[in-house]
Amino acid sequence: MMAADEYYIYTGGVVPRHVTRVRIHESISVIPARAFYCHPNIKELDCHIGVKKVEQFAFYMCPSLRRVIIPGVKEVERRGFLDCVALADVECGKLEIIGVAAFGSCLSLINIDLPSAKFVGRYALDYCKALTNVEFGSKLESIRDEPFAGCTSLERINIPLKDGMISDDTFQGCKKMKHVDLVEVAILHETIAALQIEEWKHEMNEEIVSINQILPTTPAGNFYSQEDVGGKGREVRLWIRSVLHKIVHYKAQHQSYVNEAATTLQLALPSDIVIKNVLPFLELPSYTFELED
Repeated sequence: MMAADEYYIYTGGVVPRHVTRVRIHESISVIPARAFYCHPNIKELDCHIGVKKVEQFAFYMCPSLRRVIIPGVKEVERRGFLDCVALADVECGKLEIIGVAAFGSCLSLINIDLPSAKFVGRYALDYCKALTNVEFGSKLESIRDEPFAGCTSLERINIPLKDGMISDDTFQGCKKMKHVDLVEVAILHETIAALQIEEWKHEMNEEIVSINQILPTTPAGNFYSQEDVGGKGREVRLWIRSVLHKIVHYKAQHQSYVNEAATTLQLALPSDIVIKNVLPFLELPSYTFELED
């Protein structure tokens, strides 16, 4: 069924070969497995907010597909968009689970914004050879098992400061990978600025920028060799733990000094003045930075 604006309205079943633009009907909440398998001419997919899942192989090898709008989709199953070589624009603000090779070999994809992603499967974006920048949000829990294998142009990634999220092979073969941004960078700098000792501030600021000095010369490893695991993932993993360890340590020391100062001040000033007018200026931001056990 064709809409007035020349979109084909998908309600299920086989999609005619001549169709180039597809809009998912309001009655559909799941795009079924192999629904558009190897369709040669589809260029654009437009989903309503109620579509929650793209099942396996749904758009496998759709060589003309350039734009995907999936604002409500929470999961793309394995190989959902594998080998969509023309895919360059993906709008997926609610996407939480990215299955195995879900966007593998999307050769035209340069940037992807995944603000809601939690789990990124094995080879999820492998061989996206034009990919230079990936943006994650604070919900990210795991990007392990070579999700960017063969992404030879990947230079920059934005991730949360979470321990245990990355494995040594996360950036296997990503030879150009050289810059890590932190989702919490603003709150982290606010916390550092509130620390009471200048030496702490200086050391923390040095620690934050250190990864971008280390990565450019760190080996990426060979994707084809199981024995040659690159060091970039290892360096990022160890760096995250180091940053977390120091900020947790300094926050604890800061709080100890604040408590000591408060006790001293309460001997010289009324308690209500100390609580209302002094302690608020010594408190750190409430954001919690946590290390795994």
